[in-house]
Amino acid sequence: MKATFKIKQSLFTVDLYKPIDISIPLSASSKNPEAWYLDEPTIKAVQLDDWVGSVKKGASVNFNSIWFNPHAHGTHTECVGHISEEFHSVNKALQRFFFLAEVITVAPERNGSDEVISEKQITDALKSRTPEAVVIRTLPNTASKKSRKYSNTNWPYLEEGAARFLREQGVEHLLIDLPSVDKEKDDGKLLAHKAFWNYPKNTRLQATITEFIYVPTKVKDGSYLLNLQIAPFENDATPSKPVLYKFV
Repeated sequence: MKATFKIKQSLFTVDLYKPIDISIPLSASSKNPEAWYLDEPTIKAVQLDDWVGSVKKGASVNFNSIWFNPHAHGTHTECVGHISEEFHSVNKALQRFFFLAEVITVAPERNGSDEVISEKQITDALKSRTPEAVVIRTLPNTASKKSRKYSNTNWPYLEEGAARFLREQGVEHLLIDLPSVDKEKDDGKLLAHKAFWNYPKNTRLQATITEFIYVPTKVKDGSYLLNLQIAPFENDATPSKPVLYKFV
């Protein structure tokens, strides 16, 4: 089924029967990715006295409770409320769900003991294009990203200048296949977060960052329609399901 969308006064047609899901599902198993020093999520049947919410154990329905952290356990979308003293909800920040997006691939560069994504790399990859959303795939791009344990690994991160450049280009939604756009241990500086949201002055309340995605290698760099789906949590961050569509 084909559908046509109007974005920035231009019309784009996509095939809605060919979605490209770039989210990582949350599962209660050791295969779930983890970060920020937390254990795997748990999904357990509710137990009330002798009643257990499991059809296998005699209940008429399955009735599970889920414990997880959106930042640590998989694909999530966050707003500036993640770093602000005042409360901001990502459910309020994100009011549109379809965007013109550019998928780019970068190989983080060595900088001392760190690996960083520089402004020049972002500039070169975008080639003067100014999409509403940028999806960053890092190299090497192995399927192990979907189950990796990131705590205490000093993962690659986005330089402050790169995040500022994206903001200055008008990019409102940044997606990346790492647990954070910032360095794992940075003494709370959060330079990339702050630069992208322009926090604390002239803060971009409508802008979002989506982390912990996975873009399959077969997906080529280029322009796509992004459907950024979120769970309606009144929180700084929420599990999300970003989906790409090729233009036809």
